[in-house]
Amino acid sequence: MKDITLSSHLKGLQGPGPSQGLTKPKGVDTNVDGPSFADTLAQSLDKVNSMQKEADVAIQDFVAGDTRNIHETMIAVGKADLAFRLTMQVRNKIVEAYQEVMRTQV
Repeated sequence: MKDITLSSHLKGLQGPGPSQGLTKPKGVDTNVDGPSFADTLAQSLDKVNSMQKEADVAIQDFVAGDTRNIHETMIAVGKADLAFRLTMQVRNKIVEAYQEVMRTQV
């Protein structure tokens, strides 16, 4: 199940693209074959979400007695925690950059 708000926010990051009135800079190739920033961000968020779900399943299995290996459970929780903290730092940097751009005077 996809999160509707996440998809709508990521579509906003893609933007409408360059205006037809603008000219291309000389010597700059505007045809990029790689994934867009929004695609990369969405893929990274999906990975973090799956790590969180795996950690939840590991905790539930341990509590239910399906597994007795506390080490694997703690490793899964640690990976999910680290991925989430890294995601929050990336979000903070993006917000910081946005605020800096908004403070720029034209």
